[in-house]
Amino acid sequence: MEEGCNCFTSKMVSNLSIGLLIVLGIVLLMVRVLYVVYKCGKPFPKGASQSFTTLVVLGSGGHTAEMLSLLSVLRMDRFTPRFYIAAATDSMSLQKARSFEDSLAVKPAVKEASSQFMQIYRSREVGQSYVTSVWTTIVAIVHGLWLMIRIRPQVILCNGPGTCIPLCVIAFLFKVLGIRWSSIFYVESVARVKKLSLSGLLLYKLRIADQFFVQWPQLQKKCPRAHYVGCLM
Repeated sequence: MEEGCNCFTSKMVSNLSIGLLIVLGIVLLMVRVLYVVYKCGKPFPKGASQSFTTLVVLGSGGHTAEMLSLLSVLRMDRFTPRFYIAAATDSMSLQKARSFEDSLAVKPAVKEASSQFMQIYRSREVGQSYVTSVWTTIVAIVHGLWLMIRIRPQVILCNGPGTCIPLCVIAFLFKVLGIRWSSIFYVESVARVKKLSLSGLLLYKLRIADQFFVQWPQLQKKCPRAHYVGCLM
């Protein structure tokens, strides 16, 4: 009888210890997430690298034109090497990015920099059923994870295409896990005057983006943490 009680007590202690470890792990994870959210948006420390490995997310429907317009006013020597990513079905965006890089190469004031062009699987195509999109979403996440491990960007520039969501989420998880700190800069499309896009809404509400920019003052009033920069096009 006494042995049975001892056995029961040891199991209780073991289960309690496992429960405490799980709770401790959850608490530490929450503290780490809060720390990352707090640090997001802070300026680069003094002595930081003069140039940053940059991931540029492109998208159809005007997103690429807006992104290239934004890049044209940046100090490109600070954002190098550059990796351009577009959806696997969006070859036009990569062609525009190659033309943009070629135009930079002929400018004497711009140093030649390495640039690469990549594609990522879409989570869901237009008109695709939600049942089959479960599998394609898994494939897209795995592919995005592989790309992020390969590129290890310090800066991510995006402006609304759905392909930026898995990449930004993975970048945020890398911050939490201490793998890599990538600063995410999101510029909402100029077409969004009164309401955020779905991509923008997710990144804003979840506080994933380090800096969030909008191009219309009325939209900034609805999103007080966003920065109004005026029309960039």
